[in-house]
Amino acid sequence: MGRVRIGDVAKATGTTPRALRHYEQAGLITSERASNGYRVYGEHTVVRVRNIRHLLAVGLTLDDVRAFLPCLDGDVAGAPPSAQGLRIAADRLAALNDRLAALTETRDRLESALRSAGGPGGLR
Repeated sequence: MGRVRIGDVAKATGTTPRALRHYEQAGLITSERASNGYRVYGEHTVVRVRNIRHLLAVGLTLDDVRAFLPCLDGDVAGAPPSAQGLRIAADRLAALNDRLAALTETRDRLESALRSAGGPGGLR
């Protein structure tokens, strides 16, 4: 199996070396050190990083993505969802909805306070 340098993985996946180091620190990918000290990755890392980026793009967190480790080397986007994957996505959606509700409530209180103070009719 060939080894790929960090810059090449970043370019092939549309990400940055910094993001790759972050994914590695999170335990989602692994690297080895070449004799010159550079990080090198297995060729499978490109597929894995694309899958990580796909899962992040749909709204999951790195913690959520860890649950998908067993299938990150396959076709995550094209595979039928597992019960665990659906549960993780539903939990993340519920958390996002809770955050949106809290933000909306905060915005409404601020908007009301501005109106009461004779300020602008709203922030929009």
